[in-house]
Amino acid sequence: MSYNHAISSDDPQAVEKLTAKLESCQKRQDFMKSVNSFYRKNGTAHGCPGVSDETAERMDEAVRTGYSWVTAPFPSYELSNNNAEIRRLKQRIEQLSVSQEIGYVGWEFDGGEAVANTDNNRLQLLFDEKPSEEQRTTLKRNGFHWSPSEQAWQRQLNDNAIHAAGRLEFVRPVSGESPVQLQPKARASQGQER
Repeated sequence: MSYNHAISSDDPQAVEKLTAKLESCQKRQDFMKSVNSFYRKNGTAHGCPGVSDETAERMDEAVRTGYSWVTAPFPSYELSNNNAEIRRLKQRIEQLSVSQEIGYVGWEFDGGEAVANTDNNRLQLLFDEKPSEEQRTTLKRNGFHWSPSEQAWQRQLNDNAIHAAGRLEFVRPVSGESPVQLQPKARASQGQER
C-alpha cells in the first residue's frame, strides 16, 4: 500500500487536485487562526465554534504543559508552514495552467521527429534509427530517458525540455529554426517586440 499523496504534473487532473488541496489548506489556516484568536480572548478552547469539548481539553492541556513560547493551541510555526504551503500550491497551479495554455508544438528533424505529447506531458524524440552512442549519452545528459513503452527518448514537457532540445544539434528542426523559436509563446513574444 502506497502512502504517497504527491500530485504529479503528468496527472491530467493535477490542477483540480492541487486546487482542492489549496482549498483544504486555506480552510485549515482560517480554522487555526480562529481557534488561536478564541483562545487568546478566552484563555481556553472550550466553546470555540468547530471544536469539540474533548479536542478543546486536549488543546488547553497542550498549551499548559507545552513549551513556554507556545501561547495558543496552534503555534506560529504551524501557521507559517501552512501559509508557505498555500503559496507553493498557488505557484504550482499557476505554472501548470500556463503550461497547458502554451500549446507546445513538435518538429521534424533529420532522421526523426520531436512530438509535444500533451496527453502524457512529454517531449518525445522519435528517431528513424537508433541514435549513436554519443547521441544517447548527450540525450541522457540533457534529461531525456529512453521509454520502451513509448519507443521514444522523452522528458517532461516544459520550457526546460524545449531549451534542452535546442542544445542538441542532431534534433535541430529541418526549418533551421531552434525548437524554442517554433513554440507559440516564442512567436507571440517576437511579435510583441516588433
